[in-house]
Amino acid sequence: MNRAQGLAILQEFVQNINLQRHMFAVEAAMQDYARDYGEDPEVWGLVGLLHDFDWEIHPSEEQHPQSGAPLLRERGVPEEIVHCILSHADHTGVPRVTLMERALYACDELTGLIAAVALVRPSRSIHDVKLRSIKKKWKDARFAAAVNRDEIERGASELDVDLWEHVEHVLRSMQRIAPQLGLEGSTEQA
Repeated sequence: MNRAQGLAILQEFVQNINLQRHMFAVEAAMQDYARDYGEDPEVWGLVGLLHDFDWEIHPSEEQHPQSGAPLLRERGVPEEIVHCILSHADHTGVPRVTLMERALYACDELTGLIAAVALVRPSRSIHDVKLRSIKKKWKDARFAAAVNRDEIERGASELDVDLWEHVEHVLRSMQRIAPQLGLEGSTEQA
């Protein structure tokens, strides 16, 4: 399976642009971690690209991602990718054993927090986001309240990386694809 095939699956099942952008953000972070760990960026990227492909058709813990797994298998997605996707949700009970599985869990929730920080910048540019801005927003539980900070901390711990090094890593990954995320900013004044 290659990225074009993964993108076709994403486009078949995901209409919401913000969900697509989230999946692209996780894809970028996974690709960069794969390079850091000497793994295959295409395989790791596919995991990020597909991890939430079924959220619009299965928007509950009772269904996502476990009800999506058969759909992925029908489309020829390798079992290692399907298993990884199943492991990114604690409620499935699928243990995170591999480095790729731990990386997906670590990156998933964090991309939402970073995107939220970028969107409140006057420029709406992820290039203007600094680590200190994320740390400040992290402390405010009302900011991006739906983001599970405990899960982000647990993910960094499972990946055996310092939390703030992890945050910086994912931020750089997202900055690399800012236009695809709609976070390149605007020169227009509000």
